[in-house]
Amino acid sequence: MALATTLLGTVACASAQSLDAQRAQMRAALDAAERGQLDPAQAAALRNHPLYGWLELAGLRRNIDTVTNVQAQDFLKRYDGQPVASNFRGVWLPAVARRQDWPTLLANWVPTDNVGLRCAQLTARQATGKADAQWTTEAQDLWRRNGKALPDGCDAVFAVLQAQGGLTDALRWERVDAAADAQQPAVMRAAARGLPAADLAMANDYAAFVDAPSAKALNWPRSERSRRIATDGLLKLAKANPDATEQQLPQYAQALGLSAAQQGQVRYQIALWTVASYLPDSARRLNAVPESAYDERLHEWRAREAMARGDWPAALAAIRKMGPTQRNDSRWRYFEGRMLEKTGQAAQAQPLFRDAARASTFHGFLAADKLQQAYTLCPWKPNDSAQARATVARDPAIVRAMELFQIDRNSWAVAEWNNALGRFDDTQRRLAVEVAQDNGWFDRAVFSLGRKPDEQRLYELRFPLHHDDTIRREAARNALDPAWVAAEIRAESTFTPRARSTANAMGLMQVVPATGAAVAKSIGLTGYGGAASLYDPDTNIAIGSAYLRQLLNKYNGQPYVTIAAYNAGPTPTARWLGQRPDFDPDVWIETISYKETREYVARVLAFSVIYDWRLNGDALPLGDRMLGKLQDRRKAFTCAANADQGGD
Repeated sequence: MALATTLLGTVACASAQSLDAQRAQMRAALDAAERGQLDPAQAAALRNHPLYGWLELAGLRRNIDTVTNVQAQDFLKRYDGQPVASNFRGVWLPAVARRQDWPTLLANWVPTDNVGLRCAQLTARQATGKADAQWTTEAQDLWRRNGKALPDGCDAVFAVLQAQGGLTDALRWERVDAAADAQQPAVMRAAARGLPAADLAMANDYAAFVDAPSAKALNWPRSERSRRIATDGLLKLAKANPDATEQQLPQYAQALGLSAAQQGQVRYQIALWTVASYLPDSARRLNAVPESAYDERLHEWRAREAMARGDWPAALAAIRKMGPTQRNDSRWRYFEGRMLEKTGQAAQAQPLFRDAARASTFHGFLAADKLQQAYTLCPWKPNDSAQARATVARDPAIVRAMELFQIDRNSWAVAEWNNALGRFDDTQRRLAVEVAQDNGWFDRAVFSLGRKPDEQRLYELRFPLHHDDTIRREAARNALDPAWVAAEIRAESTFTPRARSTANAMGLMQVVPATGAAVAKSIGLTGYGGAASLYDPDTNIAIGSAYLRQLLNKYNGQPYVTIAAYNAGPTPTARWLGQRPDFDPDVWIETISYKETREYVARVLAFSVIYDWRLNGDALPLGDRMLGKLQDRRKAFTCAANADQGGD
């Protein structure tokens, strides 16, 4: 049993019931430790448990300001090299800094990206007489770090730097410039303090312009800095008000001598924030952006905007202006073919569809439908030894990661997981994903595979299938394609029953409690016990599937619209339908204005094809699937020569 590999020593051969009992004990002990109520006997009973270090951490962290140096050193020594030690150091060293125990901080310092701790370490070095030339260089590097606000703990470092003459006017202006680029006027003002009066006034004028552009800037000196700050302010304004930015740009360009490149940057943002909502001036503003300012993002929007207007020749021209890498992506090979079809050049579209159909992606599958050929899919099933897998499963960090995951300590579990994968080779990393899936931790495939091209072909790992009996049952109950239900679960939670979003969407199909309660009532679901019930897989799949059915009925049996509504909600979906009511499904999806929803719809539909393969070995044609046609027509899969396996 895979679960039996997740405990060390004498617990390695324990029954599943015994493992569950120990997990319950550890969960309870951690909760008690965090409340300051851990009984010594309770802790002693778990002393040999793989997670005992995390239990110790929970107790130490609660009273971090009273942890003695002896206690801390002992803990760090016993768990040296483990994530639990790094976690402890990250909360203990700030406590050491608060009591200004600088020798202890320096003795236990390890390099970190934590800016607050880096400033504390610089403070410690200065306080102990070690503010040498290297100290000055490191302090100046932190000052230059970026244009965003730094922790308050850095103020003392910069005060010393200023007193030593290391914070020059040039450095202050350097940070003002960086903060302007980051559109952080408050940081600009803070960085300018200490400049001579005239310079300070100028810097504050610059900050005010980034806050809200005003005509006062027309009288600025025609310097490179003035041009840079004016550009930054106009870029910020363009996001909020592209109309005002377009009106004001010429006067600032003339008064300050903005370069063609700077004007191009501003016109880029004007166009981007216009076309993102398909506003009436979109095409004109896109054409006003110089080609030199175009990047892949704006190339896509130019093609998409033309499609949204039904201007197929313009869309074709926009695609053909893309760079070779972008244009050769299966999405744009497919749409170049579609635009050729729509302009009466169907024969010229065929080679483009053949090229796109090599990819195992949404657009690759659509291209295969156009050609009436099998879908490309080249699964890879490595022949790894059971011994190699068992070795990975016994790795102490993997053991701890699995146990932490089982008791819902996910951030700690990820820390242990990353520690293990940092030491693993490609084979061990792949085997670790298999171990994780045996323990019900399915999203590790999404986050840990794909570094090597062949790993895209690990379809059974990348597209896990769990609760399939429930999926089939609820899909049949609601007259849905079970592959669609599985694809929604993969897209929403990667089969993680206790997944919870920042919007409080819960469980496998990420149902919000209000929707869950309403749907449960509408279908007469017995035993629904409120929001917590959404963490139960059977309940969640029953409610999520019924909700899909309700949406499908609302949107006239069109799954592609239903999927958009499931992600974005009814209001934007109604707007998109109103704007483009008669568009073909593929073009309608591509012209969804929300990037997240546009990609979500394509992703779920592509996942549906792959889950059809997982469930049945063949698939509904994607064109039929988008329209809700569940007839018996099916398509095979083949591993074509030079296949291009798509990502997530």
